[in-house]
Amino acid sequence: MEAHLRNNRRSDVVILLVLIVSLAAILSLSSASPIAVATGEKVELSLYYETLCPYCEYFILNYLYKIFDNGLISIVDLKLSPYGNAKISSNGTVVCQHGEWECVLNTVEACAIHAWPVVSDHFPFIYCVEGLTYEEKYDEWETCFDKLHLDPKPVLIASTAGLDTSHLSTHMQLELQYADEISALKPPHTYVPWVVVDGQPLYDDYPDFVGFICKAYKGSNVPQICLGLSLPTTTPNNNAKPSNHVCYKEEDNTKSKSTLPEIVSAAAASHISMVESM
Repeated sequence: MEAHLRNNRRSDVVILLVLIVSLAAILSLSSASPIAVATGEKVELSLYYETLCPYCEYFILNYLYKIFDNGLISIVDLKLSPYGNAKISSNGTVVCQHGEWECVLNTVEACAIHAWPVVSDHFPFIYCVEGLTYEEKYDEWETCFDKLHLDPKPVLIASTAGLDTSHLSTHMQLELQYADEISALKPPHTYVPWVVVDGQPLYDDYPDFVGFICKAYKGSNVPQICLGLSLPTTTPNNNAKPSNHVCYKEEDNTKSKSTLPEIVSAAAASHISMVESM
């Protein structure tokens, strides 16, 4: 039985690697020959998430990536916000809902977005990291650089810079920025994944985000995926029965109360030598 489970897990990893390579290829093609859509016509799609919420992982790995495959990305301005249900303590440090590794990986993904602002550049890396978190291989996130042939230096420098100064490091500035953004949401988020289309949260309807994007799009270059699609007839509301497929703010699933500076300082010890050698 154990051998069978190991074989299944090995197969899952192989499939994930194939998906990562395929996604990178798709993004490369889409950025090379995009459908012409004016920036003002694009639909804003925002995902507020945290790296170790299993429902966030599942949404990214099984739903969100498809917009690059089906052409929907041509009409979408996608924004990712890796902070989720983290909290800022009274002494100014960040405490993450699912423990120390979530703080590390939230930071890593925030730094990737900062280092590579174009979504077609940072999304494959985030997809790769989320695939590893799904397998509970948190400490293998750096392998995504090699898998995707990416230069690790911009991300590692952003995640470790400033640790020995009195100033806020790059990663702390980013985390505080994301904290401000999610705190400013109206209506306020109550769980993650929190998916917002043109300022409208989708609540429990978030798996149907494609339909809401197609409904919101008012341009002329309609992607094939939207043609013939049964569009939502109602506006999402928060009166539906609470979902079991989200991570609520009130839940306390933390495995550790380690704070972000403590965690990143520890992680930096293993990365600084790598950065200096570049």
